[in-house]
Amino acid sequence: MTVSDDGIIRIPSHHTVAKTMERLQTLLKERGILVFARIDFSGDAARAGLAMRPEQMLIFGNPKAGTPLMVEAPVAGLDLPLKALAWEDAEGKTWVAYNDPAYILRRHGLTAALGANLAAATPIVALAAGE
Repeated sequence: MTVSDDGIIRIPSHHTVAKTMERLQTLLKERGILVFARIDFSGDAARAGLAMRPEQMLIFGNPKAGTPLMVEAPVAGLDLPLKALAWEDAEGKTWVAYNDPAYILRRHGLTAALGANLAAATPIVALAAGE
C-alpha cells in the first residue's frame, strides 16, 4: 500500500480489474454498504471506438456514516459517496486506489471523531484486492 501526498492510497490487486471490482462489490453488499454505481471506463471507451486498458470504478457508501460528515461540512459531498478505482497498468498489473480517509478529513476540516465513519471501507478494499 502506498499513500501519496495527494491523499490517494494505491494498493496492488491479485486479480483482474473486473474480478477486483466484483469482489469489492460483493464484500460491500455483504456488509450492508450501498453500491450506488459501477462505472466501466474502458467498456465505455470501447463503445466509443477508443482503446483503453481495463479501468472500473465503484461508488459506494452508507448514509448513516456519510451524512454526519456532510452535515458538518456540506462540501464533503464532493468526496462522498466513497469511490474505489481499479485499473490495469502498462505491465498488466492491477491496482486499486481510493481517497485516504485522513485526507478527506483534512480537506474538509472535519473533526477527527468522524474519521471512523470513513475508515471502515479501507480494510474492505484491501480484502477485495487480496488473495
